[in-house]
Amino acid sequence: MVINKYLAELIGTFILVFVGSLSIVTSGGDTVQIAFGFGLALMAAIFAVGDISGGHFNPAVTLAMWLDKRTDTTDLIGYWIGQLVGALLGSLGILVAANQDVVASTATVPGGDTSTAFFLEIVLTAIFVLVILVSTVRAPKVAAMAISLTLVAVHLGGIAISGASVNPARTLGPAIVGARGTDLWVYLTAPFIGAAIAWGLFRLFHTEDAPA
Repeated sequence: MVINKYLAELIGTFILVFVGSLSIVTSGGDTVQIAFGFGLALMAAIFAVGDISGGHFNPAVTLAMWLDKRTDTTDLIGYWIGQLVGALLGSLGILVAANQDVVASTATVPGGDTSTAFFLEIVLTAIFVLVILVSTVRAPKVAAMAISLTLVAVHLGGIAISGASVNPARTLGPAIVGARGTDLWVYLTAPFIGAAIAWGLFRLFHTEDAPA
């Protein structure tokens, strides 16, 4: 059933946001714990429901898949809705376990200059999405590990500067539930630009993998 794909995206994004947010709450500011919290949460989500929907759990990833004609327009919209609802539920889970201030502490915010954060979100998303586009075609057996470890690397490199969102849904959940939408425009634009760049690079180097 088509609805199962959207539900899988909801569940997978819930796992990513809920577990990733918990890693922030319990980390005491330890970047390594946060990085692996999000990376391992993504791996769990991929193994849990990735075979049903393809395991996007990120509107920027879905955009890249749509550009590459691996996803149609109906699924683009359905996935985005599922991802947003999943992210909201993930943050609501933190709200139930704690309070709104704790949810707000899991929101994505720039660590310094906003323009630097914007640039970094574009570059980090491009790297992340390029790994997804290539690994799912060229090395599907290790794609889950490659994708999850790349998300770990993205957080290790960027969390102190941009918050290392690379995922509009992951940012929107805590921003809405935690009522903390600082520089939200960065995280609603840069990941989509990065995803489009990643797709362009993928097509540049892998023209033989273009859909028929």
